[in-house]
Amino acid sequence: MTSVDNYPYEYLINESQSLISRLQQVKPFSMTMPMVKGASISSKALNEIVGLLEKGKKEIHLSITQFIEKVNIAKQQQKGSNELQTGFTIQKLRYNSILDQLDIFADVLSQRGEHDVGIWLAGLDVLAEDGLEVCKNHFDIPPLMVFLERGHGAAIRRARTRLPGGDENPVAVIQIPRQRMVGSGIASSLIHEVGHQAAEGMELTKGIRIELGNKMQSATKNKVAWKYYERWISEILADCWAMGHLGISATLGLMGVVTLPKYFQFRLDLDDPHPAPYVRVKLSCAFGKALFPNQQWDKLWQMWQIFYSTDDLPADKKAILTMLDEEEKNFVQLVLSYKSDSLKGKQLGQIFPYAERQPVQLQTLFQQWKIDTNLMESASPTMVFAVLGQAKFDQTINAVEENKILTQQLRNWAYNRK
Repeated sequence: MTSVDNYPYEYLINESQSLISRLQQVKPFSMTMPMVKGASISSKALNEIVGLLEKGKKEIHLSITQFIEKVNIAKQQQKGSNELQTGFTIQKLRYNSILDQLDIFADVLSQRGEHDVGIWLAGLDVLAEDGLEVCKNHFDIPPLMVFLERGHGAAIRRARTRLPGGDENPVAVIQIPRQRMVGSGIASSLIHEVGHQAAEGMELTKGIRIELGNKMQSATKNKVAWKYYERWISEILADCWAMGHLGISATLGLMGVVTLPKYFQFRLDLDDPHPAPYVRVKLSCAFGKALFPNQQWDKLWQMWQIFYSTDDLPADKKAILTMLDEEEKNFVQLVLSYKSDSLKGKQLGQIFPYAERQPVQLQTLFQQWKIDTNLMESASPTMVFAVLGQAKFDQTINAVEENKILTQQLRNWAYNRK
């Protein structure tokens, strides 16, 4: 029977062994994934995740084993056990952080077992990868994987940021709202989040923010406008990324997200990195008009103004909106013409595939695809969403037809994935 004096040591040893025992029950995802092959994440993403978790398991197993040896030595020497309890607490916190990291990825992978949904998500992985294709010569593109979540908006846990346990996240995990499946608007949300990864990977946000700060300092008027643009630049860059790939589909999708009561449309808050929805839609149209010159942007913006009139706004908000309007063209030009070492001599706007995605070209492709649907198979995923988004704006396709086509395309992309 354990003596009273030895009981604290035996307790810590037993609890530590319990951690090891439970840790051994944590199986690699390759042994537990519920999905069919077509719904799986990419091999690169799976290898990165498995490698991260196995490394963490080995480290904590070794650390706990060494801690048990330390307790045994302390027991023999009858050293104080209170410091050992502190050490055990640290071991347990690290153990829990490993499981927290596992759960982040387990939540993503478990959805791949849902009928149809898993295949759609694999197709959306391919769409997300296509949204970073233009970056392949500019930075090391990480693996990506997509999952669904309740709520209204999308989000990203970027690769190379810190996970709960302090480890570097090896995979970009993109959350999109379940209620947007399946329609062209989902591409707007998804490529927006991809844009966040691209902007940070090429350090665009940091560089453009510096230029905006300089602009604010040197401005002789409308300093407030530049202050707002500087605060909002991260989200605006992500919207710009979606626009550069999707054309008017990006704005239509954005409108679907920010269709909110009027009070929220005009919340001009410098503590919020998101532009006021009204301004965000206006900027989307402005970037669209710069990249894809066409009267359609005026038509779309006029509709939004009918939905959300500024006539009854307080004078101070009207004044800020006026300043933003006056600097809008200068701001759009500053962003699209931005150059940095990561862009390798190109302007930001020049890396987007907008030349072959002008409205007339998208309309022509849609008519060709109606005659021969096989032609669609050779198009990139972002091109498919750009064409269907344009057709949706032109009202040459309805929501039912769009859903049917996109559902099949997601399945095709998942099936053909390498």
